[in-house]
Amino acid sequence: MPFDSEEKRSDFDIWAEEYEDDDKELKRQKKLELKEKKKAEKRALKLAKAGAKNLDTEESLDNKDSDEEAFKDVTEDIQKESSKKDSASRDDADKGDSTEEKDASSSDSVDDIDEYYDEHAKDYKREKKKKDKDEINIVKELFNLIIYIGIIIIICYCIITFVGQRTTVHGHSMENTLQDGDNLWIDKLSYQFGDPKRFDIVVFPYQGQDVYYIKRVIGLPGEKVQITPDGNILINDEVLMESYGREIIADSGTASEPRVLGEDEYFVLGDNRNDSRDSRWADVGDINKKDIIGKAVLRLSPFKKFGKVN
Repeated sequence: MPFDSEEKRSDFDIWAEEYEDDDKELKRQKKLELKEKKKAEKRALKLAKAGAKNLDTEESLDNKDSDEEAFKDVTEDIQKESSKKDSASRDDADKGDSTEEKDASSSDSVDDIDEYYDEHAKDYKREKKKKDKDEINIVKELFNLIIYIGIIIIICYCIITFVGQRTTVHGHSMENTLQDGDNLWIDKLSYQFGDPKRFDIVVFPYQGQDVYYIKRVIGLPGEKVQITPDGNILINDEVLMESYGREIIADSGTASEPRVLGEDEYFVLGDNRNDSRDSRWADVGDINKKDIIGKAVLRLSPFKKFGKVN
């Protein structure tokens, strides 16, 4: 009902109009509050479910419970804050800015919930990603280590089997060239592509046993070898000129009579001719090429004598 001025209106009419305005405003605020509350609940539950998908069974339950508890706590705080602000709004209904403050407070509460769950989801994803990455790195490092060890073993096996190996001299049969205790490197590869040469120092097993002899090649395949009573070595009836023998041969053994070496057979002697078990004796005899392990090429120790073996 319109009036020309406030003076013409009765006190009852003024009170009725103010009460009607307050009642409408209160209903509008309650509707807005209920709408915001439902919106906040939907967002919070959606974020909680999105974060829970990536968790294991036990972790998922724990995080979901903690998220719901956090949501309940935040919701209760919002409700309490809203109740307090509703009371303050009703007490200060005559102030025109009460509605704006209420809307801003409700909006801030919803933003706080969104921010909390956004940050929680980001932290979880970050930690989960870091954990998965660490596990992958550990597995990768173990796999690489296994491959590395396998390669080292294969290389060592190939070197020892086909290329060469270290051996130690025991005894005095090769003095003065080699001494007891010398460590040598044996070349196994050379004789895979070529034949032993005269004066090579070779290693071979004694009668197929796990005992190895080291001697010098004197006679080659197809040659006639003989050692005369005066200690000279004859190759095809000619005296062999060499300076490796420590002394004149005193005992010719089976080589006192001329002998022709067969195909791939070698006649070997120790440099210490009178203290050596070699091809002059029947238990050693002539050495077949297939039985020769390799050629002594390098003295490893003692260090003062390190170098090529001649």
